[in-house]
Amino acid sequence: MIQKMFPTELGSITYWITASKTPSKPWLVFLPGLTANHHLFKDQIEHFKGKANLFVWDPPSHGASRPFKLNWSIQQLAEWLDAILNSEDIGNPVLIGQSMGGYVSQAFIKYFPEKTLAFVSIDSAPLGRSHYRSWELWSLKHTFLLYLCLPWQLLLWAGSNGCAETAEGKSSMKRMMLAYRKMEYCKLVSHGYKALSQEIEKNKTYKLSCPTLLICGKEDQAGFTARYNRQWAADENIPVCWVQGAGHNANSDKPTEVNLLIETFLEQHHLV
Repeated sequence: MIQKMFPTELGSITYWITASKTPSKPWLVFLPGLTANHHLFKDQIEHFKGKANLFVWDPPSHGASRPFKLNWSIQQLAEWLDAILNSEDIGNPVLIGQSMGGYVSQAFIKYFPEKTLAFVSIDSAPLGRSHYRSWELWSLKHTFLLYLCLPWQLLLWAGSNGCAETAEGKSSMKRMMLAYRKMEYCKLVSHGYKALSQEIEKNKTYKLSCPTLLICGKEDQAGFTARYNRQWAADENIPVCWVQGAGHNANSDKPTEVNLLIETFLEQHHLV
């Protein structure tokens, strides 16, 4: 994988792509969740190496994509992703988004229709307004003081244990969180949740016109992710796969199982 940077008016975005592109193979675009970075997908990158062309980024304000001003929107994330993919001549990608990465994927599909070959959601949720209660959206916009009041060690424990069930999954999340100081972490989480609520409140229609697979950890305790996925699957007739023994970062908790689900999905749609 080659590391590259893409400049924007708010900062530079760091991303990694396959060193030797193979035109006959699909592009798998991995999009990490809030406060995570490209290391979240290390097991998927290793598994699909040689089977597909690969792209992964550190989202703006995350990991190596810092410093980056915290006034971006979900729509802007999708627009920057499109600009980067265009600059690399990457067309018709398979978007694989975990949590916040799944929201960015849906925004990309909405704002750039017909550009996505397929979408895999990992412990994410729908962007449609009808799935959310008003108090849930209100609470997303008022998290900063709550996080700020908690000791950093407690935030580290809550973040790693709340996102993962296995020792490796918890350790992986904690390592990614330790890239931040407490204040930076609190501001990032608060801004990410606020940006998410603002995108949802646009009340747009998010119709997934490409083949889609929902993957969710059976033990996912992050917010109401499990409830959202059950409703999402039922409302849009999308298959959902529940990963036993996995939490919110299902691909870190159970990489072998998640890799197999993704690969089987791609094979079923003749994408690999």
